[in-house]
Amino acid sequence: MSAFLLRRLLAAVPVLWGVATAVFLLVEVAPGRPFHLEAGAGVDPAASQRLREVFGAEDPLAVRYGRWLARAAAGDLGRSYTHRRPVAAVMAEGLGNTVLLAGLALALQFAAGTTLGLLAAGAGRWTSRALGAGAALLYALPSFWIGLVLTGLLAVRLGWLPASQMRSLGSEELTAWSRLLDVAGHLVLPALSLALPAVGGIALYVRDELRAVLARPFIRAARGRGLRRRAVMARHALANALLPVAHLLGLALPGLVGGSVVIEVLFAWPGMGRLAYQAVLSRDEPLILGCTLVAAAMVVAGSLAADLLSAVLDPRFREEVT
Repeated sequence: MSAFLLRRLLAAVPVLWGVATAVFLLVEVAPGRPFHLEAGAGVDPAASQRLREVFGAEDPLAVRYGRWLARAAAGDLGRSYTHRRPVAAVMAEGLGNTVLLAGLALALQFAAGTTLGLLAAGAGRWTSRALGAGAALLYALPSFWIGLVLTGLLAVRLGWLPASQMRSLGSEELTAWSRLLDVAGHLVLPALSLALPAVGGIALYVRDELRAVLARPFIRAARGRGLRRRAVMARHALANALLPVAHLLGLALPGLVGGSVVIEVLFAWPGMGRLAYQAVLSRDEPLILGCTLVAAAMVVAGSLAADLLSAVLDPRFREEVT
């Protein structure tokens, strides 16, 4: 197992380097230059030019790339152009909020998706078809559209939930428990918007896996011994069908990381996705690269966690990685 972890960690290095290099080149060929917003807002062009020189934005591409790569390898992601602070310190303020949002969305989509898939596999013909059609429709809907619909219904029309931000105005004066409830209320809409499309995909996957397991010979043998359908489902089919679901964890994280950018902007959630969006608008190259590198590291870590979970649940996979 330790050799497997070492191989995966070593393999992650070129992946992170490739992602960072691709984003660096994309930012370079994108229109606009750093500090162009200050110049457009009436700032003296000479002052904007001086800022670019101070931050090294006027250096040749190869020099800037080599400098950033050397600093990133040493753990220094540079200084943000717009925040005038270290990139790591700026990202630290939003990373926890993104982890909170994505973690809750991940738990919701796997819990609800697995439950819906089990119901679709064990229900009657027409009920199973209806659940499958609902799951497919949910899977096809974009998260931002779901967010707009939920906001219009639950926040604007019914007034049950707040429509944006992470905290209410004046929440600093509340008690600790009241502040926690306030954050939880603000978390509902973005977490649901981020999780619901994946619920449909996971439900369809679980339904198909369970049906495939139920068609295997050992299931028919168990039914032939007189075991009831519920007993067969609980003792034999369910455990074998849910093993492949662990592999979905690694596939779900890229969608969560990418979708969180749209959802955080839509709900003004102060996370790293919204920070990356603002960095792109202001052409803050160090912050763009830092957010990209951390997002890629989160995806790699999620894929590794999925493999480790599969190794724990499935002895056959454990033998492959040892």
